[in-house]
Amino acid sequence: MKLFPIRTDVIRRGDNLVDTILKSMKKQGLTFDDGDILALASKVIAHTEGRIVKLKEIKPSKEAENLARKLAIPPELAELIMQEAEEICGGVEKAVLTLKDGTLLPNAGIDNKNAPQDAVVLWPKNPEKWAKNIREELLHRTGKKVAVLIVDSGLRPLRLGTTGLALAAAGFKPVIDCRNEKDLFGKKLTITLHAVADDLASAAHLLMGETSEKIPAVLIKEAPISFDDGVYGPKDMALPPEQCIFMSKIKKSSQIKC
Repeated sequence: MKLFPIRTDVIRRGDNLVDTILKSMKKQGLTFDDGDILALASKVIAHTEGRIVKLKEIKPSKEAENLARKLAIPPELAELIMQEAEEICGGVEKAVLTLKDGTLLPNAGIDNKNAPQDAVVLWPKNPEKWAKNIREELLHRTGKKVAVLIVDSGLRPLRLGTTGLALAAAGFKPVIDCRNEKDLFGKKLTITLHAVADDLASAAHLLMGETSEKIPAVLIKEAPISFDDGVYGPKDMALPPEQCIFMSKIKKSSQIKC
């Protein structure tokens, strides 16, 4: 598998992402082939659709002020988190653990990195629709069948640092069911599913970085995946809370309620 970082200028609201990507690829001598994957940072999609919020424009509720005091975050941010999250599951100082679109993550995906001063970036409204539309536009403009992966950064329980998290995919199966297959010793697997979209998201995230790299996209070639014409969003890659080994413990110990 080969990965190529695609460097661009700062992407702003209303920019055509496909235009930007194709122009940047041309400058770098990169081209699409059938079976490639274009990994895109969710933040550039959020910037394009104007999902930037100035905190001073948010009026916090009493519940948000209470949450802000408990976790030492700005009350305006607490209000936004409560608006975006499906559920508040807990938290530590400076971070709220939330459930959004079936995904357990900090602050409902809201981030102040690479956002204007005193502003934050929200998750894209419909990442799977973006993945589908970008894939279709790439096919129309290049004639190549390219899969699309929308990438954010996420956390793993009890592990330091961020890794890649797949928000949406179009053109390949994001999860491979390995149940009933056999291992090296002939034992049948009973619960294993392979999160290939998250694996690819982590590979792309390694190149995208977390600071000022200006690499919002990564071209992935020769990935060992199963291509199809499906479109998948966050909930297609989520596990029901009652079946999650981490969530079952969090539910029992949470002290913070929405």
